[in-house]
Parts: sequence; C-alpha cells; structure tokens
Amino acid sequence: MSFSYSYTFPMNGPNKLPRFKKWAVENASDIPVSLPPQVPVKSEALTIRLKSVADREALSSRLANVKL
Repeated sequence: MSFSYSYTFPMNGPNKLPRFKKWAVENASDIPVSLPPQVPVKSEALTIRLKSVADREALSSRLANVKL
C-alpha cells in the first residue's frame, strides 16, 4: 500500500520535520506517515503523506489544538 493521501496543517518556524517527528513518536506512533525530505523555513505549513483516509482523520483529530 502506498502513501496516497495527503494532509496539510499549519506549522511555523524552523525545524518543522524534527518537531513533527518527535510529536508523532509520542502521540501518533500507530499512524504511518511519509515526510518530505525538507521544508523551507519560511513555509507556514507542513504537508505529509498518509496511507488512508482513516489515518488522515485520526491524525487530524490528534493534531487539533496542538501547537508544534
């Protein structure tokens, strides 16, 4: 199964990937994600790839009201 679904959420500041990876390990280790190789510092969002709509909905609910 490939990572066919994407999810974009607001995220500001540097080190977006390390911050998201740390949060994902602690809070969403059961959801497989595919991360981009890099994200520009000036970008105000992070887009990740997911395997299913259910994974996207689960991640969306877990990210609600979380400040990364």
